[in-house]
Amino acid sequence: MTDFLSTHWLDIVTTILGLIYLILEYRASIALWVVGIVMPAMDIYLYWSHGLYGDAGMAVYYTLAAIYGYAVWKFGAKWKAMIKRKGSDKKEGASAVSSDKIGAASAVSSSSEDLPITFFPRRLILRTLGFFVLAWAATYYVLVAYTNSTVPLLDAFTNALSFVGLWALARKYVEQWLFWIAVDVVCCYLYVVKGIPFKAGLYGLYVVIAVMGYWKWKGLARKAQV
Repeated sequence: MTDFLSTHWLDIVTTILGLIYLILEYRASIALWVVGIVMPAMDIYLYWSHGLYGDAGMAVYYTLAAIYGYAVWKFGAKWKAMIKRKGSDKKEGASAVSSDKIGAASAVSSSSEDLPITFFPRRLILRTLGFFVLAWAATYYVLVAYTNSTVPLLDAFTNALSFVGLWALARKYVEQWLFWIAVDVVCCYLYVVKGIPFKAGLYGLYVVIAVMGYWKWKGLARKAQV
């Protein structure tokens, strides 16, 4: 038992953190990004020690993206309010001082609001698809040319789609869950093959929770449109 724990302790710890992350993501809690910074930072060593260089590189991105995601969720509404206020100031000029004060008060009020959950804009579909294909191809090339990865095609797929998924999550798009469902299914298979059992089980659970999360966020987005 001691040998088992000494071998898999990091796998177990990061799996527990992954469960916490999933619960927080399902609740759309900003605390998910705090866990999202710590967990992948630990995963970097876990994956590297198992020769999963592509996954280790992705964990670096996850860590940095989580910092970005926290900033967007925390300050995104405030930044938008400031931009709108500046645009209003330029148009109205000095003759609208009293109106500007009202606008400033409104901006302060809206700055305390979190970034809303919305649907993926259709205008971004082609650009996002193009980025995904390029990222998949580039990651595949790197894995084949510079690593001894035995599953470069699927490893590159999950890496590339994770880029898109994290970005969509940071923007609070409902469809980010669909990206993660695809990633989680493939990762579950890969981790079984690569001998990381707890991560494999975690990603299997991710699939189930992601489906539930998609329907919850979809309902919240529809309510926000009313």
